[in-house]
Amino acid sequence: MEALTVAPRTGHKTLLYSDLVTDFDRFAADIAILGIPFGSAYGPHAFGNDQTHAPQAIRDLTDRIVRAPDHYDFDIDGPLLQGRTDIRFVDCGDVLPDLTKPGDHYRRAEIAVRQILRGGGLPIVLGGDHGITNPVLRALDEVGPITLVHVDAHLDWRDEVNGVRDGLSSPIRRASELPYVKHIVQIGLRAQGSGRTEEYEAARRWGADLVTAYELHDIGMQAVLDRIPDNGNYYLTIDADGMDAAVMPAVDGPAPGGVTFVQARKLIHGLVRKGRVVGMDIVEIQPAKDNAAKLTCVTAGRLIVNLIGSAIRAGYFDRK
Repeated sequence: MEALTVAPRTGHKTLLYSDLVTDFDRFAADIAILGIPFGSAYGPHAFGNDQTHAPQAIRDLTDRIVRAPDHYDFDIDGPLLQGRTDIRFVDCGDVLPDLTKPGDHYRRAEIAVRQILRGGGLPIVLGGDHGITNPVLRALDEVGPITLVHVDAHLDWRDEVNGVRDGLSSPIRRASELPYVKHIVQIGLRAQGSGRTEEYEAARRWGADLVTAYELHDIGMQAVLDRIPDNGNYYLTIDADGMDAAVMPAVDGPAPGGVTFVQARKLIHGLVRKGRVVGMDIVEIQPAKDNAAKLTCVTAGRLIVNLIGSAIRAGYFDRK
């Protein structure tokens, strides 16, 4: 098989002390980290934006996110891998673009996610801007039907920007066109939300459940979870600006009033118990804007920890 990813070249080689695996031939793992630093830019100035540094910035904070993998973690009621020596936890490195083949990294990203899924792995994807969700969702056609759960301040239903249809403003519009995406729940919407009126109306016509941050704070995350269909396959995409800027400030367009860490944790644990989470991504972090404590990247890492720990405790990787 062609080379799909490259190993990190600086700093931590993997996230959370996982094993480095960049060979996708006969791939087998339970949990797989995949970096997709580059999206589909709307113009030359946007190609190398600071979000491309986020996957490595999160990896480099491994010892801050989890001091030691065998220590007890109150978020997940046990150590990172719950004391399971049979869990194969890997980091697949990053899908990088080939400047001689514009857009080809999306094709390789889709193949990489397919290989992870076929090898029994739960893909956890580090972006990059929100455009990277497009190839990931396209790789889920053998997993469907899918309920897409989207945490974001923005609607992301743009059809195109500058002729680009796979960019950061369009992942939910593209998801709505996939026949195996049956439900869409969007949580944390607020302020102008990047959507023009026609995009809002398109989301409503499709039947997306739009949960503003204000409704969330009024009714609580459990009420939102109760509206998500039971026993589903859930893909969770988290845009950092959907979170409360107090815990994830390093974003391009911070807005007050977002999803709190406690609410996001409840969402993750609730989805894991409700059905099966088949993948997650975290996108739109700009490390250069992170504060001295690197709180944005630490928060991203802690959300990943909560998915890993809760999925193991729920029996996702128990051998039959």
